[in-house]
Order: sequence, then C-alpha cells, then structure tokens
Amino acid sequence: MIIDCNPEFGVELTLAVPYAYWLHKRGELEKVITSKGMKHFYFFCNNVEEKYNFRTIDNHIAGVEVLPNPWIFGFKNNAKLYKNEWKHWKSFSMVERGCGILDYSKWEVPDYKKQFSNDNFNNLKPFVVICNRYNWEHGIPPVGYFSIRCLYEMFNYLTESGYSIIYKRPLNTEFPLDQNEINTIQNQEKLVADVRGVGLISDYDLTKYYNDVYLFDDIKDEYLNLTYNEVQLNLFANAEGFISMSGGSTLLVNLFKRPTITYCYNSSDLRKCFWEDENKNKNIKNFYYMVNPNIVPFVDEECVDMKKDRYDKFLKVIMETFK
Repeated sequence: MIIDCNPEFGVELTLAVPYAYWLHKRGELEKVITSKGMKHFYFFCNNVEEKYNFRTIDNHIAGVEVLPNPWIFGFKNNAKLYKNEWKHWKSFSMVERGCGILDYSKWEVPDYKKQFSNDNFNNLKPFVVICNRYNWEHGIPPVGYFSIRCLYEMFNYLTESGYSIIYKRPLNTEFPLDQNEINTIQNQEKLVADVRGVGLISDYDLTKYYNDVYLFDDIKDEYLNLTYNEVQLNLFANAEGFISMSGGSTLLVNLFKRPTITYCYNSSDLRKCFWEDENKNKNIKNFYYMVNPNIVPFVDEECVDMKKDRYDKFLKVIMETFK
C-alpha cells in the first residue's frame, strides 16, 4: 500500500500517520509520499519520499479521501462503532459533521516518546513547551493565539514554579505552507503589544526578559545537523508537558502523551470534540483523547476570554496541571 498525501499538518498526523503505522505493523506499507521535512514522523518506514513543497486545506486534492478516515472530525454515526465498549456512545452519536470520533480499526499511533527520547536537553529539565501561533485562518485575520499579556502570565507562573520554558511560534518559513500560512506571510502579521514602561515588543522579545525561557528557534540553531522537525521530535520527547492552541500544534505535542493543555476557541468543530453530555461524560473517543489520554482541554466559547485578553480561568488550569 502506498500513502500519498499533503494535507494540513494536523490532518496528516491524525489521519495519515496512524494508518501508515497500522499498515507497517501488518507488513503492508510499501511507501509514503509526503511533504518536505516529514520523513521523521514516518520513522518506521524505510521508503519515504518528501515530494511536496506545499500543503493544502482542500481535502479534495490533499489525498486524504482514500484513507480509512477521510475527514478529521469523523462522521455523525461513528460513535455507534463503539457501542459494545463505551456505555455513553449514544450521547455523542448523530452529531452533524462528527465530533472528532474516528474509525480506529485501521489506526495506531507510533510511540514517539520512546523513539526520540535522548539526553541532549538535560540542562533544560524540567521544561514545559508553549506552542503559539499567529496565523490567518480561512480568510480571517489571526484570532486564536496567546497574547503578550497571556504569555507574560504563563512565563511568570511556570518559571517561579521551577520550570524552564521552551517557547515556539513558527514564522511560517520553516516548512511547506498551506493557504492559511501563505495568507499570514502576505499580510505581514506580527504579534506585538505596547507594554507600559517598555514600549512595543514582540512575543520573541518577551522571552529575552527571562533566564529560564528559551526560544525554540535559538535551540534549533544549536543543532544545524538536524532538521526543524528532528529538533522538535527530539526536544519534545523530553518535556514535562505542553501548553498549546488547539489544532495542529496540539496534535503534534499530543504524540508524546504528556499533560497537554489545549486552548480550544471559537470553533464549532473543536468544541464538539470536547463537549460533555448532560451527565458530564466526556467524549473520550475523539481523536485528541485517543492520541493522548492526558490532554486537558480549555474551552473558550466564542473567544470570550481571548477577545477580552482575560486569562484567569485558563491560568488556573495551568496552575492545577503544573504544580
């Protein structure tokens, strides 16, 4: 079997990689054709061609429609697949466009933590990785991101609690881009804020005010013999945990099965992944939980807190998770 696709990064990690690994375990994986820089995510395959210089958010041309799960949010009847093992399946059935429940019969996530654990970053331990983004999304200017104020609060709490921090926000020059990332570059978006007594600073500038906050880009520059994704995989395998915006960045760090707080904002599809029924039963069969049972979702309905730059409830979750 040959897998050939170039969808969004998170879609590939969720739909293509677990199917490829399932095929590999059965001795049925012949080759993987993917985007530039992705071969290390398919470490189990000896025949990986990094063909594509771009990604696409259009699933009709991304190559995912031939996979067992062609849509990342699944289909409305998928919960019924688990009626013999999950007593709450009915609560999460018949959801239009699905609520993140996939068919896991041909789906297995590789053990990335075991594969990439190493001793290269012992001087940073214990460390928490914060993954941010500042991108256009489907024609809309940046909405889902950690603001300078939010970063300041997180940096303060975690460093005062004895953690080092790795801060990562890609500039969209590090990997093949999809349409959202291209829009971000074309609009020259920058994450900045006017800080009283300091002036206009970026999130990158903010990291320089702390001894124990490290910019991922600086760490990458120390390992010129490794690719961007190799550094991510080797570094993240040693993390105590992660804080991330929902989407591709969370799906990446979820692979290491550590405590992972994901900020879920203003997306009906994502909210459906994490909503609970009237008895507070969780949708444990959505792909986030299936990859990482240690995920901690924080749902900000309609971006109410984010728009007001108010993060008290979110910071409380961080304090409860990283003590």
